[in-house]
Amino acid sequence: MALWDRIKESASTMQTQLVARKNDLKSGAFRDASMAMCALVAAADGTVDPSERQRVAQLIATNEVLQNFPADDLRRRFEENLDRLTTDFDFGKVSVMQEVAKAKKKPAEARAVIQIGIVIGGADGDFDKDEQAIVREACYALGLPPHEFDL
Repeated sequence: MALWDRIKESASTMQTQLVARKNDLKSGAFRDASMAMCALVAAADGTVDPSERQRVAQLIATNEVLQNFPADDLRRRFEENLDRLTTDFDFGKVSVMQEVAKAKKKPAEARAVIQIGIVIGGADGDFDKDEQAIVREACYALGLPPHEFDL
């Protein structure tokens, strides 16, 4: 199986698992951690071009699991996290990673945050090394073993 097909299949599997747990993913900690994860993946290479920002914002708005929350609230939180990362990536990353860590207390939410990162990272068909590395770091912040997600 080609790498492209494996990435698409993995992202699809993660999305299916997320939808199955949608009703369990309604907390503020999950919301905040998810938006932080989306921003980290979008800015994983240290820059965010407008098309990437728009693509991730569109994925957030249309993701079935995230529809538990108002779309404008999610977008605002995503943009705030992106602003932190684009102002000073290293300093912003510490702050945004703390947002991710909010989901650590509930293992199901923590896993869902990582799965959202994988879904967002793989949405363009190229879950690249920078995106994988940032999701791997998020695993550590959440106390999850990266190998559980093939990272």
